[in-house]
Parts: sequence; structure tokens; C-alpha cells
Amino acid sequence: MSSIHVRVADWQKENAELRRIRESVFIAEQAVPPELEWDSDDASAVHFLALEGDYPIGTARLLSNGHIGRVSVLRDWRGLKVGDALMRAVLTEAERLGLQEQMLSAQVHATPFYERLGFEIVSGEYLEAGIPHVDMVRRSH
Repeated sequence: MSSIHVRVADWQKENAELRRIRESVFIAEQAVPPELEWDSDDASAVHFLALEGDYPIGTARLLSNGHIGRVSVLRDWRGLKVGDALMRAVLTEAERLGLQEQMLSAQVHATPFYERLGFEIVSGEYLEAGIPHVDMVRRSH
């Protein structure tokens, strides 16, 4: 496996790559309705791309209020710490921007992953796009 790296992406220029990953993970795999996947926040969010070499394999976004979302890694690259690299890049950027608190809506099965990164569950379970989720928060030290 070649090196995996994460960088900030340009929503305008790299829209096709960002959309391809999210469509594959959320719409095709998890049956999230397209109208729930795409929203007006994409235009103002900081987007991240995880790449193996120059091939995009994962993405995430950070909103100006510290909300992290749309964390997704293509199926063939899961279990290879791509999500870790992606989240570490997002958290580093959030702290650089002075966002002392980061929040996300996590699919319940993914909560141990986020807990390892310092997030705590702060809500009961609820359904989002038919998938069980919980709210999680991380405070920078």
C-alpha cells in the first residue's frame, strides 16, 4: 500500500471526487436519500480528501461552528486507518481555526472510533436517514 495522506480540498474544483466518495458510501451503500446528503453547508464548509497516492479514497467536512460531518471512506480502504488520518486532519484544522469544541452526529456502530479520538456521547440514540445516530462532542485542551 502506498502512502495515505489527507489534505484540504477545494469544493469547487474537486466537487466530482468529493461527491463520488459520498455517493458511494452514503447513497449507494447506506441508502441515504440524495436530498438528505447534499445541502447548502457544502459551499461554506472546509472539505478534506484522503488519498492513496493521488487517488481519492475518503472525505470529511468541517463547518464554521465546529460540526464535523460526512466522514466517509470507500469500502476497499476501510480498516487501514484512513478514517483516523482523516479525522486527525479535521481536528487539527478545527483547532487551528480556534474551534474549541467539535461536534458530530455519529452512526452508533462508529462511536468507539470517535471515542478513541476524544469524543463523548452527549445524546440518546435517534434515527437520521433511517440509521441510528448519537451526538458526540470533543473539547480541545
